[in-house]
Amino acid sequence: MKLTRWGLIAVIAFTVTACKNKSDQQQTVFFDRSGMDTTVKPGDNFFLYANGKWIKNTKIPASETGWGTFYTLRDKNEANIHQILDYAAAHDDTAGSINQKVGDMFKSGMDTVAIEKLSYDPVKPQLAKIAAVKDYKDLVKLAADGFKTGDGFLFGFYISPDDRISTKNAAHFDQTGLNLPNRDYYFKTDSASKKILDGYVKYIAKLFTLTGVDAATANAKAAGILKLETAIATSHLTPVQLRDPVKNYNKFTFADFQKQMPDVDLQDAFSRMELKADTVLVGQPGYYKALDGLLKSQPIDVWKDKATFEALSGASTYLSKAFRDAHFDFFGKVLSGQKQQRDRWKLMSEDIDNGLGELLGQLYVAKYFPPEAKTRMLDLVNNLQAVYKERIEKLDWMSPETKKRAVEKLAAFTKKIGYPDKWKKYDDVQISKDAYYQNEQSIAAHNYREMIKKVGKPVDRSEWQMTPPTIDAYNNGLANEIVFPAGILQFPFFDKDADDAINYGAIGVVIGHEMTHGFDDQGRQYDKDGNLKDWWTPEDAAKFKARVKVLIDQYSQFTVLGNLHVNGELTQGENLADVGGAMIAYQAFKNTPEGKSDTEIDGFTPDQRFFLSLTRVWQSKIRDETERMSISNNPHSPPMYRVNGPFSNMPEFYKAFNVKPGDKMYRPDSLRVKVW
Repeated sequence: MKLTRWGLIAVIAFTVTACKNKSDQQQTVFFDRSGMDTTVKPGDNFFLYANGKWIKNTKIPASETGWGTFYTLRDKNEANIHQILDYAAAHDDTAGSINQKVGDMFKSGMDTVAIEKLSYDPVKPQLAKIAAVKDYKDLVKLAADGFKTGDGFLFGFYISPDDRISTKNAAHFDQTGLNLPNRDYYFKTDSASKKILDGYVKYIAKLFTLTGVDAATANAKAAGILKLETAIATSHLTPVQLRDPVKNYNKFTFADFQKQMPDVDLQDAFSRMELKADTVLVGQPGYYKALDGLLKSQPIDVWKDKATFEALSGASTYLSKAFRDAHFDFFGKVLSGQKQQRDRWKLMSEDIDNGLGELLGQLYVAKYFPPEAKTRMLDLVNNLQAVYKERIEKLDWMSPETKKRAVEKLAAFTKKIGYPDKWKKYDDVQISKDAYYQNEQSIAAHNYREMIKKVGKPVDRSEWQMTPPTIDAYNNGLANEIVFPAGILQFPFFDKDADDAINYGAIGVVIGHEMTHGFDDQGRQYDKDGNLKDWWTPEDAAKFKARVKVLIDQYSQFTVLGNLHVNGELTQGENLADVGGAMIAYQAFKNTPEGKSDTEIDGFTPDQRFFLSLTRVWQSKIRDETERMSISNNPHSPPMYRVNGPFSNMPEFYKAFNVKPGDKMYRPDSLRVKVW
């Protein structure tokens, strides 16, 4: 089961528009009215009522895919990380220390003069290995060898818990081989999709020309690669099909997996990957059956071209400006609509967080995460957990038997807040201030060594799947845990001085969202111990699906860019978490002194501030290209519908803003989502 996230990373977007006390930088105003458009009726479009004026007056910066609260919060976070990196770079005298590794990694990435001189020299050894390949058997050997240094391909290989034995790590093999976001990109014929395919072919050709290949040959190679990837795409499952954890759980003995690929020497491949496993989990067997045939039927020169392109593309952001620009021209401009690249230091902040996250994380929490924030957050989590239990027990559609197991699962949640209790070690990572590409290789090699040691071993449930500075949260169904990194525990999500309406309307909804993921269309299939196991009565499962069908139908009616519909099936888990999170957080808020009062702040009642708090969190303006890609790929709905969707199902919202029949957001009681 993949992590189910709150979704700030998936669609970075938002604005913190609040007054500050200049002397101590404390937040003094927790809801800024200036972005509201009060000409819009709250019951017609609450998102635009709360954010419409801001949307009309906001221009998206050229370096961004959108703008709004999440973006400005990310910028603030990156500025904090920048301070840490600058300090580490100036105090890195002790070899092997945190400051040395983090500081020298930053120096190496910022030294664009040295990077420019190398051009694409760092990747030439890999290109030479590809050039020496004589047939598909050599190609498989090279692909398997590459995993140890971060250059593996052909196999979508990783180690994680066995979905049905969640205490034991297993080898997983998933579909792979595509460089566009999903299979559908290869088959759509509308003008926007054609533009993306044309841009992709140009990008492939550009990388070849940067290595000295003439334009005509580069174009021919690009066309061949696209044709091969299109053939691979026919074997891939769609994003919706990938949501079914049962259908994507296929345990094979080694011998049976070999039968899926009779022409590939898996014994040799596993040996090269240092993988010792009698059984493996194959998410999508159809890909591996197809791969076996394509390795033989497609010209080896086309396979070598594809491997060469992927080596160059994978390394492009670590190479000279020409390669970085080519990468940006496609992934930034064509796919996402960005006009220019982000500042180098911002890219390096992200890169170091991705690569040395728990070294950087130690410095981050020491400087920016006060202990009292963790204590206050745990109180909020416990409050919402108690409300969730109460709601489950009062459900009128679920049997006592299933209720009992649901409550047991809820009570078994592991709650992780801020940062890990045990930090990862990076002792084998070698970082030099003048070898950026080699530093990245050292990190990749470390990650593989760390991963491959887990095969068949007990799962370490103290591990985190996000770094402390991350502005996001997640539910990990395999561990039955909810996790809130330090990065998200700041305004506008959380402020110890804010009124309860603000905190419960923001971080409270995030907490409820992650809890609800434990009971969404995927999460409900995992038991209290994290095992993929059916704990529902057949009657209750049928009732659940019928109620979620109302949700799917609702969201499928929402559109962006004129006629692009939200995929209600793809987004059902996140939509259910949004609806459940808002309902649970609201009920928990009503248990607070402010929630029980009618005292207005800045002209709004406590209930109104609760709903406005969440809406301001989702304040955003997104580029068309990014919106289009999100609709195709992202399991989260667009920001407007993460507000209007949940609220249109809440009678408490109707009461707070006097929503009546005839208003566009009004739904008759029989058409409202009622699950959790």
